[in-house]
Formats: sequence, C-alpha cells, structure tokens
Amino acid sequence: MNKILVVVYSYTGTSRKVAQLLCSQQGWPMAEIAETRPRAGALGGFRCLLDSVFRRHPQIRYDGPRTKDFDAVVLVSPIWGQRLAGPMRSFVGTRRHHLPDVAVVSVMGGSGAPHAVAEISRLIGRAPILDTAFTTREVDDGSFATRLQAFGTAVRNAEGAQSAVRPAVLSPQAL
Repeated sequence: MNKILVVVYSYTGTSRKVAQLLCSQQGWPMAEIAETRPRAGALGGFRCLLDSVFRRHPQIRYDGPRTKDFDAVVLVSPIWGQRLAGPMRSFVGTRRHHLPDVAVVSVMGGSGAPHAVAEISRLIGRAPILDTAFTTREVDDGSFATRLQAFGTAVRNAEGAQSAVRPAVLSPQAL
C-alpha cells in the first residue's frame, strides 16, 4: 500500500476544505502549513499579492510528518495573483530535497494553476506526477467533489504503477 500525505496551505479555508475532502475520500493523512506572521484584513490581502508578484518566501511553520517518509505528497494551495501562494512556495523551497513524488491541487478564483505547477517544477527540479485545479466557485457549490475523487484515485494508481517497476528488470546486468 502506498503512503500518500496531503499538505495544505489555506488562507481563507477554501483550500483546507479541498484537502479535507481529499483525505476523507482516500483515507490519507493531512498536514498543514501555517504562517509565523498571520495575515489579517486588507493589509494581509495586499501582502498576499506582493508575495506572489515578487515570489517571496514568507516564514512558515510546519509540524506535520516528514515528507520523505511517504511515497508521494499532494500539495493543496491557493493561487495568488496567478502564482503559487507564498507560504506553499516557502514549504516547497525549503523541503525540495526531501519531497518524494509530488501531485498538485490548485484552488483559484479564475486562473493561474499552470504557473503554479511550473513554479513547483522549477523548485523541485522535476514535474509533478499529476496536477489539477478547481475554482473557488466549484469548491463553494460542491461540484468539484467527483473530479477530486478521480484525481485522488489517479494519484494512488500512478504511485502503484511506479512501485511495480523493479530496478533489476531495467538493469542490463539482469538480462
């Protein structure tokens, strides 16, 4: 059985709702990223935009399990200003060498998910195994649930397929 961890950062609670449903559907554990300097009011929203525009790495706190103890990590994050949310950028940047296979779920007002996936790819030096995106509207009205379950199943199957490959089979010395 594959060990898959869901790591979420959520400013408004929408991404957390997605992560919680994914964990409920798949039976996976969830860990959460928190900021050391909370965002509040209009100034907090403005900081979100600045973090995205300047690709800043705000200070975060992560008390979850070690990501390297899992076969895959699903990152669930909002999109700010068509880019990856700053706290998730901080998480990926500081743990890039300890991340196993990565899948990405983006939650956005309208667009920007491809930019976030590309940024994660640059940070970890490889492409995520799978990615998907949901709009805030889809999350609010619940219409995302079926697609989220299909995504979770695809992540599980992708990990299952990879674990079936044996290095000796690919070795020319094994022939």
